[in-house]
Amino acid sequence: MKTIPNRVYLTEDELPKQYYNIAADMPTRPKPYLNPVTKEPVQPDDLAPLFAKELIAQEVSTERYIDIPKQVREIYAKFRPSPLIRAYGLEKALDTPAKIYYKYEGNNPSGSHKLNSAIPQAFYNKAEGVRRLTTETGAGQWGSALSIAAQMFGLECTVYMVRVSYEQKPYRRTLMQTYGANVIASPSTLTNAGRAILEKDPDSLGSLGIAISEAVEDAVMRDDTHYALGSVLNHVILHQTIIGLEAKKQFEKIDEYPDIVIGCNGGGSNFSGCAFPFLHDKLKNGAKTEFVAVEPAACPKLTKGKFAYDYGDTAKMAPIAMMYTLGHDFVPAGIHAGGLRYHGDSALLSQLYHDGYVSAAAVRQTDVFKAAVLFARSEIILPAPESAHAIAYAIQKALECRETGEAKTIFFNLSGHGDFDLAAYEEYLAGRLQDFEYTDEMLEKCFSTLPEID
Repeated sequence: MKTIPNRVYLTEDELPKQYYNIAADMPTRPKPYLNPVTKEPVQPDDLAPLFAKELIAQEVSTERYIDIPKQVREIYAKFRPSPLIRAYGLEKALDTPAKIYYKYEGNNPSGSHKLNSAIPQAFYNKAEGVRRLTTETGAGQWGSALSIAAQMFGLECTVYMVRVSYEQKPYRRTLMQTYGANVIASPSTLTNAGRAILEKDPDSLGSLGIAISEAVEDAVMRDDTHYALGSVLNHVILHQTIIGLEAKKQFEKIDEYPDIVIGCNGGGSNFSGCAFPFLHDKLKNGAKTEFVAVEPAACPKLTKGKFAYDYGDTAKMAPIAMMYTLGHDFVPAGIHAGGLRYHGDSALLSQLYHDGYVSAAAVRQTDVFKAAVLFARSEIILPAPESAHAIAYAIQKALECRETGEAKTIFFNLSGHGDFDLAAYEEYLAGRLQDFEYTDEMLEKCFSTLPEID
């Protein structure tokens, strides 16, 4: 019988030297972004007020592999490669024949996978002479990561944090401020976009779409400032593929390969980062692996959304993308998985889901925390609420294996720890968490705001 170690490591020398760009292998590439004003395809010059030139080049690239700059790799080496862990404790708790593996992305100062993209984004902006970055954050992981990366490169950083998370997660806010960021609850009175929302709803919980509008508006008003996005866009997903590239090498070391790859899904960076290097094998070699993006039932863009052109933000300032969306005016319930509360999804992931290469599942908040507690008690690590969506579905598939007797290999990305989410765990343990789901009638109202594109 083959002995499989609890943890599989790579050496620093085995750290990937290139990112993987799935656009090179997609049978159907996403439709082009559209200018939110003219509705014409976006040109690189349209993006120049927001992004560094190298990031724009990555956004539109169809090259299969893109080099990771030496300075970025040197910083990655401070916390990467991350371990691939066999979940023996969880397997025992579930009494399943399935083999469960997870990649743990919480062992870095930001506590999540988000630092993988924050570092190259800060690097390229610094190289271009930018002095300041603006961004939005939901649960705070991306804001934390960009705050850290900006400090590394001597950049100022302003973070518009979705108000419900700003109030639910004060220690995330404190972490960002410790690294020098200016953290603002969104919607705010500092931007036209924020003031317009507050005029309609003074008690607005906020949304990622609203926070994006504020951060974009802030960036375009100053010549020394660029905007940084933590998910959704092609170049962000490109940076996150370092997760899956490492995982493939780690599975090779133990002569294993996943039957199912699972990741939580908000804007797409976490799921795509772990899944796309494996999906390459399906697209090019016909591998039979199943890929599942798991989202909240309270924000079901893949499972209940429409595949349509929509604005990337509430104020209609960001490019229009062809994606699965709930409508740019959609404001989800205040669930604790703030990082998954985005109305739309990655154009790359949306196209692959539309074409049937990826499937999706939606899970309820109480089921997510039930899975998170079981995982914490069996695997020691306290997972972030976002990551626990993947755990909940992995448990479901492992229990199916128990019923059928199949010893499938299940792999998911544990995208971050939940050490700053204890208020959410307290709510769950006290029985105060509520589940939120949306009826078709409620969603149809949201769809009515989709732009009309010829």
